[in-house]
Amino acid sequence: MSEASSALKARILDDMKAAMKAGDKSRLAVIRLISAALKQKEVDERITLSDADVIAVLDKMGKQRRESIEQYKAAGRADLAEQEGFELEVIQSYLPAPLSDAEIDALIAEAVAATGATSVREMGAVMGKLRPQIQGRADMTQVSARIKSALGG
Repeated sequence: MSEASSALKARILDDMKAAMKAGDKSRLAVIRLISAALKQKEVDERITLSDADVIAVLDKMGKQRRESIEQYKAAGRADLAEQEGFELEVIQSYLPAPLSDAEIDALIAEAVAATGATSVREMGAVMGKLRPQIQGRADMTQVSARIKSALGG
């Protein structure tokens, strides 16, 4: 297990303890959800999560919250959308700072050059090269669309 992983997991546990002591029940509930998701992944895959694994789990949880917010808003359930929004904020507080559009475009250009990709058929290779650098720092759906346009798709 890398030091970065243990530091991120330790931060989540420390925040859980702080939320308990402060009586912040709503924040505590979200941190418990995060902790449970991390433990579930470790048990399912019989591994100790690396920093990249923790970020991937958090990124997936964030994506689920964004989708739920859209669905709740469409159904006129502002109360549920607001709760999901709060959960999303807490989850995002553990993710690395988001990349700017210019940073994403530069990383895409580097990955395209490194893989030698010239068509949309080679998009998987570009995505594979980019994923470790971008995971948790950008919406992968939007990144995918940008790669497609960069490759003339």
